[in-house]
Amino acid sequence: MKYLRGKFIVLDGGEGCGKSTQAQLLKDALEKSSVPTLLVRDPGSTRIGEMIRKILLDPDHGDFSMRCEMLLYMAARAQLVKELIAPALAEGKCVICDRFVSSTLAYQLGGDGLTETEIRQAAGIAIANRWPDLTIILDMPVEQSAQRLQRARDRIEQRPTEYHQGVRQNYLTQAQKDPAKVKVCPADRERAAVHLDILKILETLK
Repeated sequence: MKYLRGKFIVLDGGEGCGKSTQAQLLKDALEKSSVPTLLVRDPGSTRIGEMIRKILLDPDHGDFSMRCEMLLYMAARAQLVKELIAPALAEGKCVICDRFVSSTLAYQLGGDGLTETEIRQAAGIAIANRWPDLTIILDMPVEQSAQRLQRARDRIEQRPTEYHQGVRQNYLTQAQKDPAKVKVCPADRERAAVHLDILKILETLK
């Protein structure tokens, strides 16, 4: 797995699809293979990012415009790239990120008329054009993923089923548009099977 040194990997997908679990399993596998690894979450993992995350996910903040929401995600992302991701990649570490720009292209696309071009332009500024080497979308039916949520739902998770169905389709569309950089992994299976498939997908980076 040495070929993953200096690679930027994103695990993304809808609510309850197992991103955090799979990210940790991947980190453990890489470190077992002596690949230095950094695992981060977006938004979050920095002091500023965690503050923004709290604002974004608080159910009491129901008055966000979608453009404001998008830009706050980008602000947290800018801090994450500058403070953690870019330095880790420069050191030859493999960076695993739980969500990234692919999330914004799924969750905020179309809100307040936001276009893919606008989101990508804002993202390019925020991340200094350091795009992931590979994004893996963990895909599963919305109804099934919702059943996995065993805690109080945050502001985004509380949105209606129709919204989350649109989010799922937006993820799949990203993979259809850029199959070399965005891969889909069915997530409605045992976590060990999903983990093995993720490892196979990562072999495309050799």
